[in-house]
Amino acid sequence: MADTTPWFAVWTRSRAEKAVHDQLVRKEVEVFLPTITRWSRWKDRKKRLDVPLFPGYCFARFDERQLLSVVSCQGVASVIHFDGHPAPIPAIEIESIRTLVTSGLQCDPCPLIKEGSMVRVVSGPLKGVVGRLEKKAAHARLVLSVDLIGRAVSVTVDAADVREY
Repeated sequence: MADTTPWFAVWTRSRAEKAVHDQLVRKEVEVFLPTITRWSRWKDRKKRLDVPLFPGYCFARFDERQLLSVVSCQGVASVIHFDGHPAPIPAIEIESIRTLVTSGLQCDPCPLIKEGSMVRVVSGPLKGVVGRLEKKAAHARLVLSVDLIGRAVSVTVDAADVREY
């Protein structure tokens, strides 16, 4: 049976995403902090770093009764809300981002694109992922978004692997 508890976007203070993630894990709250690998270069060395895909945000699945426990974590600025209530994120958006991050495919954050058709990937490592088609040619850019926070990530997919959603 699928978990029907909603996902929420937790807005963190600058560079506090990992600390907030760790505190929520200790509080036994399901949390998702998507990261990508980047190389950082200093004068004397290069280092591989895992950086948040959406800086300033992590995602948590919790019952609204746990809200105080979540916002009391050090580094949490707030939980994104509308009309005085936390705004839930559709589970398909979180699962699509999770599938992309675990696929190992190269992806880059990009601006959220409002235009374009919604598509579902029907084959390949991202099978089942739903996103917005940016352009169609021999290859297509698929934009996966978390609309609530106005953030997105894009990945190149074979145009033959997508169907209108």
